[in-house]
Amino acid sequence: MNVASHEHYLRRSLELARAAWGETHPNPMVGCVIVEDSQVVAEGFHARAGAPHAEVMALAKLGRAPKAGAILCVTLEPCSTHGRTPPCVKAILDSGISIVVVGALDPNPAHAGHGLDLLRQAGVEVIEADGDLAADCADLNMIFNHQVVTGEPFFSLKLAVTANGKVAERPGASSVITGPEARADVMRWRRLFPAIAVGAGTVVADDPQLTARLPEGTWCPRRIILDGKLSSVPSKGNFPKVYSDDYRASTLVVTAVGSSPSRRAMLAEAGVTLSELPADESGRFPIADLKKLCAKEGLTGVYFEGGAIVARQLLDGGALDHLFWYESPKLFDKEDAPAAPPLASFSLHGKRSIQFGPDLLTRGYLT
Repeated sequence: MNVASHEHYLRRSLELARAAWGETHPNPMVGCVIVEDSQVVAEGFHARAGAPHAEVMALAKLGRAPKAGAILCVTLEPCSTHGRTPPCVKAILDSGISIVVVGALDPNPAHAGHGLDLLRQAGVEVIEADGDLAADCADLNMIFNHQVVTGEPFFSLKLAVTANGKVAERPGASSVITGPEARADVMRWRRLFPAIAVGAGTVVADDPQLTARLPEGTWCPRRIILDGKLSSVPSKGNFPKVYSDDYRASTLVVTAVGSSPSRRAMLAEAGVTLSELPADESGRFPIADLKKLCAKEGLTGVYFEGGAIVARQLLDGGALDHLFWYESPKLFDKEDAPAAPPLASFSLHGKRSIQFGPDLLTRGYLT
């Protein structure tokens, strides 16, 4: 038996896992199907941290003992240790399932392969995915995979650039670069990450909402504003949306030690949380300190949407783990149009590309 004959079922398991998109942090998304006589007879997915795991859900929905020769297909190696829920390996063995197809290994070095070893030792046939299918199963949990291995939050940067590498028509200008299809994809990724971060310049220029606005509703992650000098806080007039909308309690402003007391007071009065880090004279923080702060906040991943300055800071600080590069066929020809670091400077591996209308998304992991 080989994984190719089960690809359809693993692809269905991936669809099920994505039903919990953005809901399972700090846990991974996992989907599972049970197959009897080439037919899916039960399905399950992990809905949120603390909820039953996908394998247990599928077995519960089956509601009976599986038939002889039943196959369980799951996107991630079944857990073999007792956490907030019992280990799935035991549930599988207790059920009598004789064949298990697995999309990706547990990324935790302390556990990787152990669950499969236990299944094999008990006489279960284990089939492991490879190639693109295995890569898709692993990529589904990019945030979890990174955090569980390194203990650090996963930092990913989104850049929308023109064909000549510009991120705005002129400094400080709000510029529409990509089309509606690409912008809708950005909303989907916003929904996945537990936090979004931008610099003060983006708040001033764009007055962004930094929410995931999807057909099924609006969701607000933790919104992190990097503003060493509190320049995004106006001394008069209307506050930006991130400091005044219904989600302002989800906003965290990271500022420099000793920044403006009066502007701090204004944010505190508005119900916005502040945290301070040591900064240089320009108000920029060491990225390593920002990672520690995000970890302290319990954030497993951060989606950066800053412009050229934030991009360069992440790249120079060696703190960037992943890149989303949306390239438009547009051209911004003004001499002072700010430019992104060139795509080649990011040294990506595991690259993926997808077309959204006229725009091309290239994304991948940094070496």
